[in-house]
Amino acid sequence: MASSSSPFSTRTTTAFSNLSPSTRSRDLRSRSTGSFSFFFLRKIGGYRGAYRPLSVRSVASDRELKDPISEDGLSSTRSSSVHDSSTIASSIKYHAEFTPSFSPEHFELPKAYYATAESVRDALIINWNATYEYFEKVNVKQAYYLSMEFLQGRALLNAIGNLELTGQYAEALKQLGHNLENVATQEPDAALGNGGLGRLASCFLDSLATLNYPAWGYGLRYKYGLFKQNITKDGQEEVAESWLEMGNPWEIVRNDVAYPIKFYGKVVLGSDGKKHWIGGENIKAVAYDVPIPGYKTKTTINLRLWSTKVPSEDFDLAAFNAGQHTKASEDQLNAEKICYILYPGDESLEGKILRLKQQYTLCSASLQDILARFEKRAGSSVNWEDFPSKVAVQMNDTHPTLCIPELIRILIDVKGLSWTEAWNITQRTVAYTNHTVLPEALEKWSLDIMQKLLPRHVEIIEMIDEELIDKIVSEHGTADLVLLENKLKEMRILDNVDLPASVASLFIKPKKESRVKSEQTLVESTETTDVAVEEKVDSGEAESGEIESGKVESGKVESGEVESGEVESGEVETEEVEPEEAELQEEDDSESEETTFPYSDPKLPKVVRMANLCVVGGHAVNGVAEIHSEIVKEEVFNSFYKLWPHKFQNKTNGVTPRRWIRFCNPDLSNIITKWIGSEDWVLNTERLAELKKYADNEDLHLEWRTAKRNNKLKVVSLIKEKTGYIVSPDVMFDVQVKRIHEYKRQLLNILGIVYRYKKMKEMSAEERIASYVPRVCIFGGKAFATYVQAKRIVKFITDVGATINHDPDIGDLLKVVFIPDYNVSVAEVLIPGSELSQHISTAGMEASGTSNMKFVMNGCVLIGTLDGANVEIREEVGEDNFFLFGARAHEIAGLRKERAAGEFVPDPRFEEVKKFVRSGVFGTYNYDELMGSLEGNEGFGRADYFLVGKDFPSYLECQEEVDEAYRDQERWTKMSILNTAGSYKFSSDRTIHEYAKDIWNIEPALLP
Repeated sequence: MASSSSPFSTRTTTAFSNLSPSTRSRDLRSRSTGSFSFFFLRKIGGYRGAYRPLSVRSVASDRELKDPISEDGLSSTRSSSVHDSSTIASSIKYHAEFTPSFSPEHFELPKAYYATAESVRDALIINWNATYEYFEKVNVKQAYYLSMEFLQGRALLNAIGNLELTGQYAEALKQLGHNLENVATQEPDAALGNGGLGRLASCFLDSLATLNYPAWGYGLRYKYGLFKQNITKDGQEEVAESWLEMGNPWEIVRNDVAYPIKFYGKVVLGSDGKKHWIGGENIKAVAYDVPIPGYKTKTTINLRLWSTKVPSEDFDLAAFNAGQHTKASEDQLNAEKICYILYPGDESLEGKILRLKQQYTLCSASLQDILARFEKRAGSSVNWEDFPSKVAVQMNDTHPTLCIPELIRILIDVKGLSWTEAWNITQRTVAYTNHTVLPEALEKWSLDIMQKLLPRHVEIIEMIDEELIDKIVSEHGTADLVLLENKLKEMRILDNVDLPASVASLFIKPKKESRVKSEQTLVESTETTDVAVEEKVDSGEAESGEIESGKVESGKVESGEVESGEVESGEVETEEVEPEEAELQEEDDSESEETTFPYSDPKLPKVVRMANLCVVGGHAVNGVAEIHSEIVKEEVFNSFYKLWPHKFQNKTNGVTPRRWIRFCNPDLSNIITKWIGSEDWVLNTERLAELKKYADNEDLHLEWRTAKRNNKLKVVSLIKEKTGYIVSPDVMFDVQVKRIHEYKRQLLNILGIVYRYKKMKEMSAEERIASYVPRVCIFGGKAFATYVQAKRIVKFITDVGATINHDPDIGDLLKVVFIPDYNVSVAEVLIPGSELSQHISTAGMEASGTSNMKFVMNGCVLIGTLDGANVEIREEVGEDNFFLFGARAHEIAGLRKERAAGEFVPDPRFEEVKKFVRSGVFGTYNYDELMGSLEGNEGFGRADYFLVGKDFPSYLECQEEVDEAYRDQERWTKMSILNTAGSYKFSSDRTIHEYAKDIWNIEPALLP
């Protein structure tokens, strides 16, 4: 656990930590590899005084603040000091020798990367410390962003770009015999996320730092990530990520920043009158810090990641020496596995428990850290009423929901506050971002599992549920009991759990039976069932409920997890009969009471609805696109919206223009800067709109197309490297890259390609060339390991590609490529070279999307439905510059009812393409299950729930419009320019300004 006096009581010395001060000084004077590094650190830091070792703060420690760089003020990164390439080269050489991860004989690419990264980290640490000290000094309100995912991508190029040192580092590495681009490719992508949820969180951190907002991110340090995706003849294969095997030069472990985390145990009432959570399994969470630099600013904020372990004394040495090796390390394994895998499979009871442990670890460790920092800054006079005016906690989706009961637990059980005080403070502190519109996909947890793992939190959640019940009854009254019953069923946090006796009595109806007798029977039944359930859960045999078709996961359509499922408990809860009620029953045994609603159904699981808890426990709920936020208000949480309309907001997502155009697409960035006349657009994307006035300029068209072709050549190289396929850069690059999911409809895309291929095969060579624009159709994305249907889609795409790509009749007219292990680094190459990007989810099912914004920013034209942020993108870029097809969101429910009634008539082209697939033209794999999901009117995995068949004809016709537009390259180039010009709204800087103003109530804290 953290140290007893303060959880942040030490500092860690780095960069020169390998040597004693005297040895360092002597070595720096005598070695050519030494004098440069200290000089480099001094110059970057603006340091002018005598030598002192560089201090790296544990970022929340000393009561007495002291500047580790200068005694008379905060340091300046960009002073008049020079950052010449020779100084940087010397710094790299220093780290290659004195902070080595490799043998000294050679200076190969991996070693060059680590030494370069450590050199950059030196510069970041100085700004990092200065930022932290300034935040401490001014004690402003700070935002804390909690997310299960942070999909950072590679850090090197982004960091030196933000420090404005790209040219200097390129030249320095050239002096050392290496190329910056080649060195950068040695960095593995940090395996801390999967999809849009994690990429959004990372964009937000970049914007927070760039805009000088006081903020931190909190996440988990996954050792093996989600998985690395290989593509074989059998489709997708998953293997563990290896991103940490060679170490991570960007992180600093804070061994002095560790917090206790408890699972299981029991709750007892102490002699002090307080609840105490005792016994159980105890681990500790240790902090690993990653600096996040802002662009053209000294502000460098922190991403704190938690790793889990137990103390060495918990290793059972006696058992080990007795040959019981597994038993000896059982505690260590149980602790460490919490941070092994992002979204571990949860079909088993053990998997569900591990998921819940992950979520609680993130919440508990982060909140303990936040509270410790608040107390430290408050000094000797801690006023907990001030907590919401100093702290804002943002929950990125429902994974961090346990922040709510955990904050209450700490405030009541540890800090001694009353329930009323703790509940009020929590509601004013916490806010929730919703990322899904699917009620069946909102995260739910088995109450039985949570009761066993987190008993104190269940007590608190029950109290919150009672607060909500009282509010619902107060709001709706008791005159219309049917309405009240519906509202309680819809809005309660605890589902299928008995109502409190005082409320249950409202629904009691008299009947001619002995209530005493029936209640005795019910209690006896309950006791029997409770015992059976407890035995069932203890033995690990509890049934998994609500496993969705195709694994619509944990409510995380954006994140990619598998549903947190519920355990069938079979338990019946009853309210204890009050003495007065018993007396009445004895007096009048002839008239008893009956009801079905107030009591739980033993056939259904008891669950905790995490999204409802988020809405109730926080002060703000936001969607992530205008259409999504409206669906949240009008459908998903309509009753809550009517109860608390002030809580609901929209915050349309955005992406950072630094990583997603300035650094990944330098050719296009230079063109934009030239025509706008300034690079100011990187910070003020509104200036991109100035491109509109040049949209017809022939010179701009020529430069624009040249930049696009250069980027396409990079994609050609990427495809050859990753797949072995050779494609032409002179054809249209048509791209769909995102997590593989039925609602994202990669199946619609590949069926469209199959139909195109079939029609080509029916034509002569001359007819094909006249009828179709040549295309390379590029796919990328991971299917969750247990999502069978998604994996079938991956297999289908690769089979179609293997057939088409080797068909001599087709040649370069059509290619299909699946790029394995799609990640941020692949996206940074692929997106700048794309010309058409597909965002074709079933309308009303995509919350927002962020890849659509990245493509648009890079001048890629979209084909899509009116779903998520597509709606706003189309408004900004212009209807003529967006290829629209498909049913609208408000039509979807009616179309599904029509299907269920057997009234849907499929288009003949849709029937034709399914028959063609079943003919075996794409190999021997049996695709009946995949095609069958598009057929029938009802049933599990049937009835085309995602409306592929309905939208198929509209999609084909829209693709014909795409071909027509692409043939006219002047028109297409203009569309591309107008897409970039219209992308200004979709900067994460704009989004973060809105969060800061409307939800967090924080102000920029610009370092002097």
